[in-house]
Amino acid sequence: MNKTEHKCNYEHKLPVKGISYGCLLLVAFLVLSPPLLRFGEAKTMGAAVMAGTRKVPDLLEWSQLPPLPDPIGFAGPFVGVSKDVLIVAGGTNFPEGPSWEGYPKVWYDQVFVLTDPEAKWTTGFKLQHPLGYGVSVTWNEKIICLGGSDKDRHYADAFMLYWTGNKLETIPLPPMPRPSAFSAGVLVDNIVYVAGGQEMPSSTAALRNFWSLDLSGAAQNMKWEQLEPWPGKARILPVMATQEGDVFLISGARLYKGTDGKATREFLTDCYRYNPQSKRWKRIADAPRPIVAAPNPGIPLGHAHILFLSGDDGENFFRAAELKDKHPGFPPDLFVYHTITDTWTKMGKFPKSIPGDLGKYRNAGTWPPVTTTITKWKGRYVVPTGEARPGVRTPNVFWAKPTAIAGSFGGVNYVVLGAYLVVLIGMGFYFAKRGRTTDDFFLAGRRIPWWAAGLSIFGTQLSAITFLAMPARSYATDWALLILNIGIFAIAPFVIYLYLPFFRRLNITTAYEYLEKRFHVSIRLFGSLSFVAFQLGRMGIVVLLPALALSAVTGLNVYLCIALMGILSTVYTVLGGIEAVIWTDVLQGVVLIGGAFVALGIIVGNLDGGFSQLVSVAIENGKFNPAHLNWDWTSDALIVVILGAIFTNSLVPYTTDQAVIQRYLTTPDERQAAKAIWLNGFLAIFAGVLFLLVGTGLFVFYKANPQRLAPLEATDQIFALFIARQMPPGLAGLVIAGVFAAAMSSLDSSMHSISTVVTTDFVRRFIRRLSESKYLLFARCLTIALGLSGTATAMLMASIEIQYLWDFFLGMMGLLGGTLAGLFMLGIFTQRVGTTHAWIGAVASIGMLLYVKLATDLNSLLYGAIGVLTCFSVACLSSMIIPTKVDRLTGLNIYNVPKSTQPIRGPGY
Repeated sequence: MNKTEHKCNYEHKLPVKGISYGCLLLVAFLVLSPPLLRFGEAKTMGAAVMAGTRKVPDLLEWSQLPPLPDPIGFAGPFVGVSKDVLIVAGGTNFPEGPSWEGYPKVWYDQVFVLTDPEAKWTTGFKLQHPLGYGVSVTWNEKIICLGGSDKDRHYADAFMLYWTGNKLETIPLPPMPRPSAFSAGVLVDNIVYVAGGQEMPSSTAALRNFWSLDLSGAAQNMKWEQLEPWPGKARILPVMATQEGDVFLISGARLYKGTDGKATREFLTDCYRYNPQSKRWKRIADAPRPIVAAPNPGIPLGHAHILFLSGDDGENFFRAAELKDKHPGFPPDLFVYHTITDTWTKMGKFPKSIPGDLGKYRNAGTWPPVTTTITKWKGRYVVPTGEARPGVRTPNVFWAKPTAIAGSFGGVNYVVLGAYLVVLIGMGFYFAKRGRTTDDFFLAGRRIPWWAAGLSIFGTQLSAITFLAMPARSYATDWALLILNIGIFAIAPFVIYLYLPFFRRLNITTAYEYLEKRFHVSIRLFGSLSFVAFQLGRMGIVVLLPALALSAVTGLNVYLCIALMGILSTVYTVLGGIEAVIWTDVLQGVVLIGGAFVALGIIVGNLDGGFSQLVSVAIENGKFNPAHLNWDWTSDALIVVILGAIFTNSLVPYTTDQAVIQRYLTTPDERQAAKAIWLNGFLAIFAGVLFLLVGTGLFVFYKANPQRLAPLEATDQIFALFIARQMPPGLAGLVIAGVFAAAMSSLDSSMHSISTVVTTDFVRRFIRRLSESKYLLFARCLTIALGLSGTATAMLMASIEIQYLWDFFLGMMGLLGGTLAGLFMLGIFTQRVGTTHAWIGAVASIGMLLYVKLATDLNSLLYGAIGVLTCFSVACLSSMIIPTKVDRLTGLNIYNVPKSTQPIRGPGY
């Protein structure tokens, strides 16, 4: 280190000291918070702080469509939507009088059509014959009708109803394997599933059947498949549902021969989950009570909740003849099942209202219906007609809209968030005084201490994606991805001893300058453009995810969140350059780690059994599973994760990513850069364990408190929901501010590194006569443009559905970074590979990656390994087939490691 470097480092002590004290105060505040956060002390913090004191919100907003033009109503109708028209067909009722007075049940063939919520029902259409109690689902503008019964028999018939605009067409389908009525059905993608039922009116045993029909082909080629049924009792009138591609079978009634020789019922509560990919059933938590004959299917809410309406609990089933007109109807309770925590919760009630005068048809008022079908129309769920109580129907048609569950962020949290963001902007203004040259703007004058550089590497890799999505992963699955973070530590010596000497001793500003020295300027430009392309895509991802989470918990418009993050990060990056970027990284890293500790403390403090309960429940549910021992290359199998840890998550970013390598170059010397890399590796494992433990804690917490778990649009919002609803005011604002800053940190790193690459590898490389001030002005103007483009990219991606943004992010890194990592490996570890061979390897790698992504289902974690190995092996093979002379490699590969910081000119110059 020369004297100038020492002087720069000494001059930097004042801001370091100030920020260090600030960080210590933050840590002290965060660490001392958990003891204050137990439920027993909730009163001292305000009853509104803890979700347990809040009223459970209604999940549906109820209204009514025009009632059917039949004052009695129908049970067991076929219901669906065709060409945006609501159709109710068939069904049964007691037109002459109630069943307890001996009047007969009548089946119908009439069809009712509603073209608009404000219109009147249209009649005059008919089924081919009277029919009711079948299964109906809407698919591809058609209503699929399956099975059912009339007064004499049950049917296996299957057909489609299609509205042409003025008439109703019937299209035949292959009949079911056996006749069946009182079944349940659900549609998953293009496949309809049917379960349970009764084969004949006189049957004293239910069917234990599970059938599927793929609707995607031509009708004449469709064929029913008889699948393995659930591992439970046969049943009629179950309820089915789908969520995230799986099929759920809920409750139902077992039929058995009574003492009079006729069928009677056992009301069931057992429930099952079926995965179409593995074709396996799994028993899930029993329903709180029987939910027999409830409107089918259940309503999916968010990404993991399913809501079931009312249903018959069996309490008054055997007393119907005794109660007659005094039957109170079916319970109004609404039950919600959560597919991740495997828990049931009673959330809200059906709007039941029974007047004193029941009217001529004994159905006045509003009653929770059973034996009807739910369908989605114009963004809401229709619950038409149905059985109000035994022997009595209702003509009412209910229309339910899922309510948005948005927590109030609160004034205190907004103040804290605003103050935090003001501090970040202030840091930009402070460091603006130092940015007089491009060396200051790009490398901070090489005066950053090793610990700050290490925290900055960690901070820039600790995006909001990591902070929110890693806990979400372990909350929803297990710890199989911890190996990814271990890989960062494992790869550290490889980077320090084999890559760092070239980055530090060649006197370069960007990593891609090495590629020109080793190969040719074309390879350098290819590397730069590959990096820029990846970072442009990354900017949108790292801003979008936290914007979605913040929008969910604060109620702010997602596009406003994106705009705020984009504008503020652009401001302080343009002002303070890499120095502002690094020190804001340090601050947000401390806040996020501290916030994760506090979250864990709150979780443990609010579990009756404390940390031991967290561990025992997690073990019981397999949440600590460290690896998936299989050879499925499309899943998170152990071999897939290991390869992803070595290549996609470690080798690619730490040897090719300018945003990371630039931190190596900001320290005073190579030794301090090595310390920074080791610190980042340690923090990666530490943070990985912490974030996964937080996610597991969230699972245990919400399993114990399912009533606090609001329906979310994505799994990645779960931690943000916890922060906003379970943390006290002020602290929640600070942690959310940290999430905000993490996204801004990732965005500013991308903006700044792209600016560095473009200015150095393109402008300065090809336009050599500009003054230093002009280069600096160009870099700052480009940063502004990049900030605007990154913001626009995030807004564009806000409309794309991505199940796990973490997977998508890693997939992009492997796809665009694997080839680049292969080129660096070729340069450092080979002597015979020249420019032509490198190009052959790069083209082969890109082609292979495109094929893998478009034509296979391989896990995206493998993209890095595929890209690196293809590029390296093809280039080496081509160098044997087409040998060329490679000159002047002194100091450019591991066989000639550079000894000093003097410029080394390679064959590319």
